[in-house]
Amino acid sequence: MAAIGMTTNNLINIATEITQANISIVKNSIKSMSSGQLNWKVSKNTWNINEILAHLNEYSKHYHDTFLHKIENTRFKSSKEGFISSPLGKAAWRAMKLGNANNIKRKFKSPKEYNPILSPNILKGNQINNFLNQQKKLLHIIEKCTTVNIRRIKIPTSRSKVVRLRLGDALLFVVYHNERHVQQIINLKQNTCFPSK
Repeated sequence: MAAIGMTTNNLINIATEITQANISIVKNSIKSMSSGQLNWKVSKNTWNINEILAHLNEYSKHYHDTFLHKIENTRFKSSKEGFISSPLGKAAWRAMKLGNANNIKRKFKSPKEYNPILSPNILKGNQINNFLNQQKKLLHIIEKCTTVNIRRIKIPTSRSKVVRLRLGDALLFVVYHNERHVQQIINLKQNTCFPSK
């Protein structure tokens, strides 16, 4: 979907549907997995399911609190019907978005502090429950976005406080990033060597 001409309602619906789907997949397909399955890797340099979820949970800590703080303290309290991405914002979320065949189009190097192999301290245990709680919090945030101007509120990125995205763009970036890694989990599960239990 092109950003030009996107309505705020469209954006909110996309964010809600993807987040609900991510919750459903993890709750119904991942929560009952054994420790062996959650910690299985294709190779030593790839992430297992626990590490993927830890990566997402670490990103959530930054963005969710930032979203809430900005929404609750903004002076832009009236929602606007239309939303237009900035060129930077559109490039950011489009790079994260899956392809038409749910394929990961581009690979990115994760910053050290969000990489569970380089920063194992982000593996805090209970990755699944933490993920589900964070995604429920995200649904609450998405709902609150309907009460503010998601174009005027600016969100600093996780990499730089100077680089800021419009709230609508940042929301799409986070949601598509979550979807991308949930698809990574699905791909891992479908590996022919993935343990049965």
